[in-house]
Amino acid sequence: MTMKMIKLSSCLIGVLVSALTWACTGIELKAKDGSFVNGRTVEFGEDLDLQGLVIPRNYQFKGILPDGTAGMAYSSKYAVVGASTFSGNVVVDGINEKGLSVGVFYFPGYAQYGTVTADNKERALSPTEFANWILTQFASVDEVKEGVKTVIITPAIPKGWRLVPPFHYVVYDKTGKSIVIEPLKGELTIYDNPLGVITNSPTFDWHLTNLSNYINLSPLSAATVNVDGVKIQQFGQGTGLHGLPGDFTPPSRFIRAAIFSSAAIPADNSLQAVLQAFHILNQFDIPVGSVRSHSDAGLVEEYTLATTVKDTSKVAYYFRLFNDPTIRRVSLSAYDLDSKETKIFSMKGVTPVIDVVQ
Repeated sequence: MTMKMIKLSSCLIGVLVSALTWACTGIELKAKDGSFVNGRTVEFGEDLDLQGLVIPRNYQFKGILPDGTAGMAYSSKYAVVGASTFSGNVVVDGINEKGLSVGVFYFPGYAQYGTVTADNKERALSPTEFANWILTQFASVDEVKEGVKTVIITPAIPKGWRLVPPFHYVVYDKTGKSIVIEPLKGELTIYDNPLGVITNSPTFDWHLTNLSNYINLSPLSAATVNVDGVKIQQFGQGTGLHGLPGDFTPPSRFIRAAIFSSAAIPADNSLQAVLQAFHILNQFDIPVGSVRSHSDAGLVEEYTLATTVKDTSKVAYYFRLFNDPTIRRVSLSAYDLDSKETKIFSMKGVTPVIDVVQ
């Protein structure tokens, strides 16, 4: 694991947002043909008003500063497809035409953003814009590692958000490389992510260390043992994963994601890998009522709003919804990448019920 530190001034994001923790889980899979896909769940304690967004090349953006004035101005080098929140005009989960994908994940209690000064305001971005900037500017993980040295993330409140959202970020490219970017103690910390797994707090290096507590787990069932002439057999299959944590906390989800993705038998191609990723992510689906917390507004019930998978070789964005488990695909190649306007597609639906008549 390697780590780079980029110095920023500190601005701690408080724990007031903990009642609305975004309990997302991310994974990556490699197919037999060498292609890679990555997927994630999207959880929150309220509706994020998700909508699909296609950003063309050469589209103009301006960062938002905490006081509402304009920050960094930039133009999209690459076209992007993905999801935005609260009808915003930036993608917070998506993939660009070069197969680079980015996901925004909640990071409460740890995220610390930069302080705006006269010297840095022209390279300042809000927490949601940072992900959009990466998607529109870079073609590979290596480029991102170098590029993030030029910007800062400021504690600006994006459109629709009631508070400054505390985020960390996962980045994947078509070669399978992945990194996690975390704003810690006023600095951007970049971790190599060889497992392709991410959840939420605490820090990414802590999650990697915590894997050592589960080194005994295996997809192979335990063998029959003989104790003083008594044959002891398993009750059924699955004994190799006895002790696997099953709750929805970030540490437990990280362990399950690492085990399930690493144990997955490689699919033949990227489409099969996409479907396999959806099956694995079923393990992290939160039913309404299973995760609750109290806030000033009352009881908050967190659940899985959506699940998305990105095919980095075909440059396609797949998603399914809480109200409709039908898998939908949006291929970036279907759009005019040099259009002058962004395109919006619906991320709403109703579960179809099909009558079967013999």
